[in-house]
Amino acid sequence: MVEIASIDNVVKDIGEIYARLFDHRPFVQGEINFFLKEFEEKRNDREIEQLFEILENVTEIRETQLDKAQRQGDTNLCNLTGNLEVALRMCSKIVEREEETSDREELLTYWREKRRKEWEAFLKDIQDKNNQVDHAFVEKENELRKYYRELEEKMHISSQHVAPLS
Repeated sequence: MVEIASIDNVVKDIGEIYARLFDHRPFVQGEINFFLKEFEEKRNDREIEQLFEILENVTEIRETQLDKAQRQGDTNLCNLTGNLEVALRMCSKIVEREEETSDREELLTYWREKRRKEWEAFLKDIQDKNNQVDHAFVEKENELRKYYRELEEKMHISSQHVAPLS
């Protein structure tokens, strides 16, 4: 019997050791009770009060501020639409002016190039006419020298009194 009693004690001891090591129900139950006590006592329904405050604020906003925001939106959006249309027209005018300016610049560039070519043609023409006058002058000078030389020969004037030809 001693053996049976000792086996019973051993089994009982093993049961206690097992319960302490692997059965966490008492510990978990204690933690749950502590958590509930802390939550209920210390917080004192703070979250519920905050939820009610949020609900009141949302209701107030929905009842008063939403209509006010809609009225202001209707008023200001009309003004905003008008302002945007004016800005769009101004931008369109600026773009048109830029295009006109671009066209004017192209036209100015064309006329400047045409005047430059005309000026170059004018200068070339003046140079050609100047060369013709110089050539005519040289020919006339040569003709006059020849004429006076022939006249001198006809008159038998000595060439000592006349300047030599260059």
